[in-house]
Amino acid sequence: MAQLTPARARICPACDGFASVKVTLGGRDRRGHLRTITAHCPACHGTGTARPARTARIEVAA
Repeated sequence: MAQLTPARARICPACDGFASVKVTLGGRDRRGHLRTITAHCPACHGTGTARPARTARIEVAA
């Protein structure tokens, strides 16, 4: 019986799947909370996945 192989995950090559990160700006505000910003991967726009590869379309002349 044939074994089916699962499809490979389409992980973004630019961020390796870690698409959004919180970066601390250093220091704390008056309440004691860390000041942070969210940075998104510019290649995948924060999704962590890459676009599917385009399939080649081959036309055969009859």
